[in-house]
Amino acid sequence: MPEILVTVYDVFMRTYPGFLEATVVTLQLTAIGVILGTVIGLVFALMKISGSKILQAIANIYITIIRGTPLIVQIMFLYFGIVEIYTMSNFWAGAIALGIHNGAYIAEIFRGSIQGIDPGQREASMSLGMGRRQTMSRIVFPQALRRSIPPLGNQFIITLKDSSLVYIIGVAEIFSLGNREAAQSYQPFESFMVVALYYLVLVMIFTFLLRLYENKLDVDKA
Repeated sequence: MPEILVTVYDVFMRTYPGFLEATVVTLQLTAIGVILGTVIGLVFALMKISGSKILQAIANIYITIIRGTPLIVQIMFLYFGIVEIYTMSNFWAGAIALGIHNGAYIAEIFRGSIQGIDPGQREASMSLGMGRRQTMSRIVFPQALRRSIPPLGNQFIITLKDSSLVYIIGVAEIFSLGNREAAQSYQPFESFMVVALYYLVLVMIFTFLLRLYENKLDVDKA
């Protein structure tokens, strides 16, 4: 067992410059995927709670398709579909695929947070003369945003791990580099152990930061 740990350490020391660069790519993919997914999710959440049956149907179809198909299939479908129409780097194709995938889950997060606000607050605000838009922007959205922070944080961590799937289209992120190192060094166990350590450290850091942010906002009282 100690010999294995020594070998893992050797692999780590030999590959850390490349893995640090790959970590930056992974974080960029994750950030773009979450930001784009948040925008898409908010739009489709509003469509789903709107009074329009057409908008609700569009939102339901989007969410059903995205949640019902594997992310790796979506990445391949989007990548090869986009390059047929528009020249795009594999990085941006992967980031957009992550954003579209996240959008379906974030839409449900926002929808649940918005509909979870006590309807009595809306009635009270409207009785004071506020319109629907003012009620949503001043009363509902601020509370819904605070309630959505914990599941959004979890979605960020899920996206961080899901970003490993973009290796399939040649993006040089953490898993891709680990896969290449395993093939070149003939040390698959040690190489993927190093990969696991990088993901574990990143997840632990972001979990810690998320807890600090939640405590600062005192989310449980939202």
